[in-house]
Amino acid sequence: MTRVRGRLAAAAVAVTAVLTAGGCVPVNPVGGGGSLSPVESPSSFDIPLPIPPLAPSTVVDGVRVFSLEAQEGTSEIVPGVSTPTWGFNGDVLGPTLRATRGERVAVEVTNSIDEPTTVHWHGMHLPPDMDGGPHQMVEPGDTWRPTWQIDQPAATLWYHPHPHGRTEEHVYRGLAGMFLLDDDRASGLPDDYGVDDVPVIVQDKRLDDDGRLVLDSDGNEVGLLGSTIVTNGVAGAVHEVTTELVRLRLLNGSTARVYDFAFEDDRPFTHVGTDGGLLPTPYETDHVRLSPGERAEIVVSLAPGSETMLVSRAPDLGGVVAPFAVGANDEFPVLRLSAAPELAAAAPVPVAFEPLADDTVDADDAAVTRRFAIQDRSINGRTMDMDRIDETVRVGDTEIWEVTNLDLFPHNWHVHDVQFQVLDVEGDPPGPELGGRKDTVYLEPRRTYRLAMRFEDFADPDTPYMAHCHLLLHEDQGLMAQFVVTDDGRAGRVATTHHDH
Repeated sequence: MTRVRGRLAAAAVAVTAVLTAGGCVPVNPVGGGGSLSPVESPSSFDIPLPIPPLAPSTVVDGVRVFSLEAQEGTSEIVPGVSTPTWGFNGDVLGPTLRATRGERVAVEVTNSIDEPTTVHWHGMHLPPDMDGGPHQMVEPGDTWRPTWQIDQPAATLWYHPHPHGRTEEHVYRGLAGMFLLDDDRASGLPDDYGVDDVPVIVQDKRLDDDGRLVLDSDGNEVGLLGSTIVTNGVAGAVHEVTTELVRLRLLNGSTARVYDFAFEDDRPFTHVGTDGGLLPTPYETDHVRLSPGERAEIVVSLAPGSETMLVSRAPDLGGVVAPFAVGANDEFPVLRLSAAPELAAAAPVPVAFEPLADDTVDADDAAVTRRFAIQDRSINGRTMDMDRIDETVRVGDTEIWEVTNLDLFPHNWHVHDVQFQVLDVEGDPPGPELGGRKDTVYLEPRRTYRLAMRFEDFADPDTPYMAHCHLLLHEDQGLMAQFVVTDDGRAGRVATTHHDH
């Protein structure tokens, strides 16, 4: 056993001893089986769900230009309590950027906080020097202006900081937002933003007695598991439903917690999209598990005058040791949906979407198979080095990446630039929730995930992309690797840029 697994095993033994002696672990007050930091649910869910505004833009010489400013602010995460937070263009979180496939976009990113940061376009296919990883730092007072062409299907993407060693804190303080991509293929789904097409950014926080954010994992190997669940920046939110069908764009914006989203009455819903876009064939289910960074688009039906609660069930995390310690026993409400007495009619959810070449990657075309063993904070025995290229990919190649979690606690896996296809999990076909384009996937302990991806564009031997665990404490502590895409399979020298006015 590694040092880390030993600590978790010791925790499990200690809990067993306490229970045997007649003691108890903290019990989740809303029905969970207990955790190190039990979730404290609001007494009511009556705060109108904040809808992040659509970011304004201007079109200059054929380029759609957005502006984002990272800044300090104060928010009421809990009603009546002022909490210092960070946000883009506001006190917490950021506006929703929206663009259409084929458009050229630019984002003017200004850093008005007192330390360097970055903005990474999570799930976006774009050149590495526009990616916003740890090599594209924006110093305090400076502005960075990446520009690229949107060349991928309609999808729910997001943006967040990615400074090496500081990503967890920057995201936790509130720097995050959605980036929605549109195309004609998504027609037929609810699409009135903020009404029947609703962004739902779910995070967990911990507040001290003064209402300040606490970022302390208490030695938990996965990172912080907060006791306050917030949706679009507030706890205890309700969305007033005015249509028969509602499309929820779910984003796990937490730093460590895994959610298993469902409805308290176990009503079914239609799962229509994953990280990278629409599923070729939507399917009916009653839950969807999302690890940090993952997204899901679901469509749920409500009857006039009814209500239901979006909840997180106790997530099945696979064969983890000490499940209570990693949130596997936690259950709690997330968002109340309350339907008006009369609802506008909605068209049925399409039974299928037009297939695209982007939807699947032919594993038979793979030129290379790479293996990544995840253990503690290392990949193949090495921790992150900003000056080291770990893998070199040839542009135009299809590859298979075999990723294995060797630990007995959770990890997940995010790849920059590309969307991948999950071929199998420990040799078994993936479930339908993994049937679409993905850029982030949960890694159950001691299982191997085979991922197929194609590197179509953007050869640059000097500027790397990242592949890493998106449990942000793990990422910050070195569970990250760098790869470059080149014309000839040879890497150059890593270039780090700093941006100013």
